[in-house]
Amino acid sequence: MPASLCLIIATFLWGSSFIALKYAIAIYDPALVIFLRMLTTLVIAVGLWRYVIRFDYRKGDWKYLVGMSLAEPCLYFLFEGHAMEYTSASQAGVIVSCLPIIVAFLAFFMLKEYISKAIVIGFTFCIGGSILLTLLSPTTEQAPNPLLGNFLELMAMVCAAFYTVAVKHLAARYSPLTLIALQGVSGSLFFAPFLLFIDLPSENQHDLTALLSILYLGSCVTLGGYGLYNYAISKVSVLTAAAYSNLIPIFTLILSAIMLGEILTLGQWLSIAVVFVGVMISQRHQELVVDVDDDTLSAETNNLNSVPDANESKG
Repeated sequence: MPASLCLIIATFLWGSSFIALKYAIAIYDPALVIFLRMLTTLVIAVGLWRYVIRFDYRKGDWKYLVGMSLAEPCLYFLFEGHAMEYTSASQAGVIVSCLPIIVAFLAFFMLKEYISKAIVIGFTFCIGGSILLTLLSPTTEQAPNPLLGNFLELMAMVCAAFYTVAVKHLAARYSPLTLIALQGVSGSLFFAPFLLFIDLPSENQHDLTALLSILYLGSCVTLGGYGLYNYAISKVSVLTAAAYSNLIPIFTLILSAIMLGEILTLGQWLSIAVVFVGVMISQRHQELVVDVDDDTLSAETNNLNSVPDANESKG
């Protein structure tokens, strides 16, 4: 499957997660929802154990594995969950649109990844479209402490960016299922203690739609979404993959209009078009990276061919 298609499907699944979360959190405490989501992912990963154990551990990988697990899902869900208590959805959306820039910053220093003009122009369209989208989107949420809320959302984006770069470093030696299973273990262990501080639902408080939503989050969104995303990262630049994150709020808006009956304004549709243009432009980055690599390889080959044979040099 092409990496671009994997990224589109992954962002679509992540965009749909907000709809499923709305159903689940309406019935259950958010801490319970996140724990059951991670537990569902872990149970499915255990069932696919023979694929999970396919990895080639190398010395020093533990730092990236631990960092990846702490960054997402642990700290990411923790930061973002509390951020929405203090800031509005529109302001948080502006912070989310900065994810590609944070990824570019980390990738440049950690992976020495090449940054082309196409990725800069594409990101400009993506960020501009995302900011325009949040400014034009009507919201009724209040922001009692926007400074704290926006800071927590920024920390969530730093976690997401580190996760992306860490996966890029590990993807060549670890299967997507291996990394997802590790997320399931770390997420379940991290959020399990939170259950001690909430009121668990009784037998007559369960809701089938909410339970199915949690099952969807743990299987399709976490297992499917992250699986496709991790596979795509092994094939393309992390900057190219990060550009697709701007599609998440767009898919959320479209699904909200279809499933929840929300009306999209003309300004929102124009903003969506701007973001899609940015993603398309950013795809030029991967082509430029390949061209640069090909030119470098050709230059190295020519240099090798120009070196005189050892026997000939001896006369």
